[in-house]
Amino acid sequence: MNKLIDRRSMLGAVVAGAGALAAMPLRAQTMPGWIRQPAPFVPPPVDYAAVAKAQLALQSRNITQTDRVGIVDFGLPSSRPRFALVDMVAGKVDMFPVTHGRGSDPQHDGWLKSFSNRVGSLATSRGAYRTSDYYWGSNGSSMRLAGLEPDNNNADARAIVVHGAWYADPSLIATQGKLGRSEGCFVFGEELLPMILYKLGPGRLLFADKLSLPPPAPVPFELPGTPAPGTENMVRTSAQQGVFPTTAD
Repeated sequence: MNKLIDRRSMLGAVVAGAGALAAMPLRAQTMPGWIRQPAPFVPPPVDYAAVAKAQLALQSRNITQTDRVGIVDFGLPSSRPRFALVDMVAGKVDMFPVTHGRGSDPQHDGWLKSFSNRVGSLATSRGAYRTSDYYWGSNGSSMRLAGLEPDNNNADARAIVVHGAWYADPSLIATQGKLGRSEGCFVFGEELLPMILYKLGPGRLLFADKLSLPPPAPVPFELPGTPAPGTENMVRTSAQQGVFPTTAD
């Protein structure tokens, strides 16, 4: 019985305390300015349909099929869906995971660091591509790409294509937090590949670049000056008794 009364008393005290806090003026509940830190900048999401429209306008002489466009946003890590399949007719955007080259991510942390068009770089190349013919190669069903810009015009010499592989399976994201790396090709999971090859198809635009901004660097916590605001008249007892200890024990 006493335990029940004690619990009721404790609950009543908690409720009363919460009510008192709510009744306090807003100013009294607000943290001091030196504690409140600025919220980190969050970049707006990328409008992939707008990017597709702009790139189609730039590549109008080279692209014959304009109903669908592939946009690869290498500003995102391989743990995120970053291949945008844009349906220009329906105005629909579907997102899927895709790899980048090992030469673009030597640390293998899932983030593309740099692009390269150099033969032997094993890196991803940025820019606009035209999807070409299907073929059966060492990686099974594949699709050739023609680089349309100085940044990717070695695509054929480097054998940069679209194909599938086990190391691009989205299930790897759950176990290792990223996809594997290609040698510069755009590689999709083997179950996903047939749909990508069918919907992207020959004669269409594939555009790759860093479109999303990198995540903001953590803002260091700014400590107040000495003394902290509101503590000017406070005196530590230990300060009158000698030197502060330099280590915590």
